[in-house]
Amino acid sequence: MSVISFDISGSQIDGARDYQEDAFLITHLGDADADSAGSMVIVADGMGGHAAGNVASNMAVQTFNRHLSKNFPNPNISSVLHEAVLQANGSIAATVAETAALKGMGCTLIACVLERGLLRWASVGDSHLYLLRNGDLQKKNADHSYGGFLNRMAAAGTPVEAEAGFSRNMLMSALTGDDIAEIDCPDTPLELRRGDRVIISSDGLDTLAREKIIETCAASATAKQCVDALLKAVDEVGAPRQDNTTVVIIDVIEKADPAPDVKAAPGELPRTASEPARPVVTAAAPTFPVDQRARKSNLGAVAALVAAIGILGGGGAWYFMHNSQSAGTPPAPASGAGTTRVKPDDGIIELDPVNPDPVASVDEGGGEKPPLKPESAVPSPVPSKNAGLFRDSLRGGGLGPQMVWLLAGSFVQGSPLSPAADQRPEHPVTVAPFAIGVYEVTVAEYRRFAGATGAKMPKLGPIADESTFPMAFVSWNEALAYAKWLGQQTGKDYSLPTESQWEYAARAGTDSAYWWGRDLGQSHAHCFACGTGYDPRQPTAIGRLSANKFGLFDTVGNVQEWVYDCYHPSYASAPQDGSVFEGGDCSVRVLRGGGYGNGPEKLTAYARDRQRVDKGNDQTGFRVIRRR
Repeated sequence: MSVISFDISGSQIDGARDYQEDAFLITHLGDADADSAGSMVIVADGMGGHAAGNVASNMAVQTFNRHLSKNFPNPNISSVLHEAVLQANGSIAATVAETAALKGMGCTLIACVLERGLLRWASVGDSHLYLLRNGDLQKKNADHSYGGFLNRMAAAGTPVEAEAGFSRNMLMSALTGDDIAEIDCPDTPLELRRGDRVIISSDGLDTLAREKIIETCAASATAKQCVDALLKAVDEVGAPRQDNTTVVIIDVIEKADPAPDVKAAPGELPRTASEPARPVVTAAAPTFPVDQRARKSNLGAVAALVAAIGILGGGGAWYFMHNSQSAGTPPAPASGAGTTRVKPDDGIIELDPVNPDPVASVDEGGGEKPPLKPESAVPSPVPSKNAGLFRDSLRGGGLGPQMVWLLAGSFVQGSPLSPAADQRPEHPVTVAPFAIGVYEVTVAEYRRFAGATGAKMPKLGPIADESTFPMAFVSWNEALAYAKWLGQQTGKDYSLPTESQWEYAARAGTDSAYWWGRDLGQSHAHCFACGTGYDPRQPTAIGRLSANKFGLFDTVGNVQEWVYDCYHPSYASAPQDGSVFEGGDCSVRVLRGGGYGNGPEKLTAYARDRQRVDKGNDQTGFRVIRRR
């Protein structure tokens, strides 16, 4: 006598992100010795940015698991699956109601129950349930993206013309706490056969073509080998904005003896004597971007913790991702057509303030995001009396970034009170005069460089005005290449700032944690906990918030900024003349200032972050400097 059995394995990668919003669970259902024993797999793909998306996906997974486990076995398991989806959505709604900072978070979800050779599922969103049978890959669950909707309408003989400006990846249904537009939960189960391979994944697997998935699976003998091979293949593509990717593989095998020879230990799926132990893979705990290290916590305390410390990450989706959202209407760069005027009395060049219009945008769930806070006039740079603003002409036409000269000066770099070793020891630094960008390099400025040099430009969604929206997804290599090109175009000595130059400019003569004082406060910078009213799930236009005392905008929050220095685990032997800190691990470079998805500790004047020189993400940007 033979029975159907399953070999299940799962894992995930971060992709090009520095955070993980996916969560997944593989668990046993019922009594392992009973005929009704089963297994469950859940994959949730969070949205809402960093910890917000992580909270949503983990909450959905655990709420779903709790409801289904409590009601298993059940003669009407499809109804239980459907109700579990509603319960998961309700848990998100309740948390958002309690914690306003989490508004906009949500997730997609695909959950499968394996029981007596049958597979039943419930899904919402664009995650995948594939069946690989006899070399043919079939998608079994519905695709709730806009593209999936168009495909379904065309297949039904009633094609619909796509709406202008709508991305095919835009979600039509997701778990956000609001009413769910569509739930795919068929009454008829999928009957599995020996040799079938089931693939359950988040949409990060979309990086691989159908043929590549089939080829990779065919070369993998076991479920674990297949998971590892698929994730490796995704990673090897090297997509600059690669999403988190979670893959769970279920291999359908036939066993001669229906009774397990070895009783499953706690935390293991049932197995026979010939099978290795397979531990349950649980969903990862929420990752808070305080120090970029994963921290395990009790999910039940997450909402309270979020409310208490107010340091959730934001913006994982942003305009490069699964939506077609508008980036808002940023301010014009200066009065007229980017011109300046000189005050003859003191030589200070002034910029005129403008009033950008707030714009609502389409989110991954297909609805509108909350309208952005109405803008006040964008403040003008306020350089010191001995400084001057300028823009160098480019040989290819046009002007370079807006720059401001800073006088020579001294400051104390680092913090003796920081728990992070790489922010110590505190040491004095003196810098020579240099000019630095008033704003972070914009999409339009970077696009001009890409067009002139053939450099790769990330695929952008709709942006109201590229000339005043910060460029991101830029690696250190790409940022340095832009600065060198700027030097060739202007005949001047452009580069990335040294870490000392950056901190001197960002501190603007202060010695507090932030240039405005000791506390983060409200409305000083664009971050998830900064209380500006701007969309916390994406960067905002440059120059919307106050400049520091040197006239520089967005040195805190918005996007992180690359500096030239190699990463060192401490400031021991760091130069004190403002020059580059050479040596160390130069395959990893330093990022400063924190981004829109970071909390207070990452936004301080002395906080340091790091990343590989060939990697960028949704909040890695930069500004440039010019030497005399």
